[in-house]
Amino acid sequence: MDIIPAIDLIGGKCVRLVQGDYNQKTVYNDNALEVAKDFINSGAKLIHVVDLDGAKAGHIVNIDVIKTLCSNNIPIEIGGGIRSFSDIDLLLNIGVKRVILGSIAVKDQNFLKEAINKYGSDKIVLGLDCKNGYVSVHGWLENSSMKDLDMLNIFKGLGGLNVIYTDISKDGMMEGTNISELKKLIPSNLNIIASGGVSSIDDVIKCKEIGCSGAIIGKAYYIGKINISEAIKNAN
Repeated sequence: MDIIPAIDLIGGKCVRLVQGDYNQKTVYNDNALEVAKDFINSGAKLIHVVDLDGAKAGHIVNIDVIKTLCSNNIPIEIGGGIRSFSDIDLLLNIGVKRVILGSIAVKDQNFLKEAINKYGSDKIVLGLDCKNGYVSVHGWLENSSMKDLDMLNIFKGLGGLNVIYTDISKDGMMEGTNISELKKLIPSNLNIIASGGVSSIDDVIKCKEIGCSGAIIGKAYYIGKINISEAIKNAN
């Protein structure tokens, strides 16, 4: 199982929110490159980056930070405000490894399918942000009428698709992951990556045991609850 440490960006700074609430923001570092280098030195092979400004605005905002990371050979996947093929082209051309499609994939399922056909499932990731079993969009500020399992059923025929499942209610709460919901998603035959609430090495082990292909670690790293090197060791 892959361990993917996270960097959330607001105003170019590394922050964490609580349950996606922009009013509950903590800034942990002004220098995203410094944080990213620490992750790489700890053994991470990929870093999860979310442009929170972009997710809220509906277009990419923190492009300068993204370019800086890529120009320093930091392998990243990026989500937040990506709404078009020109956005995807821009990000892949500057060196982004994987592009995460969330809101646009919920509103237009064909867009995700076309993106995978054009760029490949190794470049396109489905971001499934959920609360109480329903998918949320636009930086978690708006709920949709789509259930998480229904969303996965639409795409289960797309071999090799990576799906980042984030339980918004668990995000930033340091209360563990939603293992029961993840167990429902694993049989979809898609690559399920757990996000939201990974707060201990025990959570990492549980995600591995139920068959997750990856786990994203955010706040637990920033407050010193998880050592990335140790998490990688337990995930292998």
